[in-house]
Amino acid sequence: MSGRSYDVIVVGAGPAGSYVAYELASLGHDVAVFEEKSASGLNACCTGIISTECFHSLGLGTDVMLTELNSAKFFSPSGRCLKLQTEKIQAYVVDRPLLDETLVSKAQSKGAQYFCSSHVSDVISAGDSMQVEILCSGTREIFSGRVVVLANGFRPRLPQKLGMGKIRNFLVGAQAEVEAGDVEEFEVHFGQKIAPGAFAWVVPTSTNKVYVGLLATAQARLYLQEFLNSLFRQGRITRRESEIRQKAVPVGTLARSYGDRVLAIGDAAGQVKPTTGGGIYFGHVGAKIAAQVLDEALTRDNLTAGQLSRYQKLWKEKMGKELSRGHWARWAYAKLSDRQIDGIFDMFDSDGVAEALLNSGNFSFDWHSKLILAVLRQSSAYPLLKIKHLLSREASL
Repeated sequence: MSGRSYDVIVVGAGPAGSYVAYELASLGHDVAVFEEKSASGLNACCTGIISTECFHSLGLGTDVMLTELNSAKFFSPSGRCLKLQTEKIQAYVVDRPLLDETLVSKAQSKGAQYFCSSHVSDVISAGDSMQVEILCSGTREIFSGRVVVLANGFRPRLPQKLGMGKIRNFLVGAQAEVEAGDVEEFEVHFGQKIAPGAFAWVVPTSTNKVYVGLLATAQARLYLQEFLNSLFRQGRITRRESEIRQKAVPVGTLARSYGDRVLAIGDAAGQVKPTTGGGIYFGHVGAKIAAQVLDEALTRDNLTAGQLSRYQKLWKEKMGKELSRGHWARWAYAKLSDRQIDGIFDMFDSDGVAEALLNSGNFSFDWHSKLILAVLRQSSAYPLLKIKHLLSREASL
């Protein structure tokens, strides 16, 4: 198959890559997807939590659902518990490998071709096409595409080589699936000693198993092992030995998510919720916009950077402010002490503030900026006051 040409070559068969492949193949374009793993979704480091909005937009069936979520427990550094609950289901925990497999099948049903165990080692401009170098079972092969979509996660080398810039800041996520005892609800644990700069989670996946994971600025594996040990001592999990998977989560976006005959989507472009590190929904939004722009560009046979720049304009209009405010909030949170975080819990737990925010219309599982603004109005912690100042400057521009 070496030397085969396609309209579109997608690098990476995660949710964003498979969705853009599905959309473009549905529109009649010749699409190939190259995935370095032997199967999409294999050994993914992901909780698999997606909103109901994302679930329906992806066109998924109930077979991928593990559990439904309409409540969560939030734990402060001192151990204080704040439970929030809504009447409606807010999110689903899905079987991540099955989600990926489902999206692959949808794309294949429209004619997209998949090549697994195929590592993309290089992408080279060749004038009127892009040459993609593949390493498969020790063999080097070359394919060409009219355009290439980078959807292979946070891998800075190729975007930088192609003149798209480099995302320099990132968090590290670590997660393990373990046997559990008394865990019935989604839990979020805060504290700079538990997960510096971020948080830890416990997510029920079945009757006796949970995902336990965290995000941290560094040494995520070490912090996760300590968190697992703590849960084991409390009798909340029955085993603490399990395979720990890790991944880098970008904090920031590419300077340019487009170039001549190339786009980046999902984690590759930094389309990740800064507040939670979740990338499935924003990557899906980016993939939908990318498919729209690429269909028009392919039809016009104009795949220049000037034409494809519309992609960045559109996705920034959709989620640019959401990302920038989320980045500010994450910066501020990383500077809070555990005592200040406990103070925010006190504020939320007093006079029904948490319930009021939950029912005010500011709460959204995917879109967090309204909730961030609501929290800022209630808090006097110095790092958060600085964010208030930045937002007031933004509003005056």
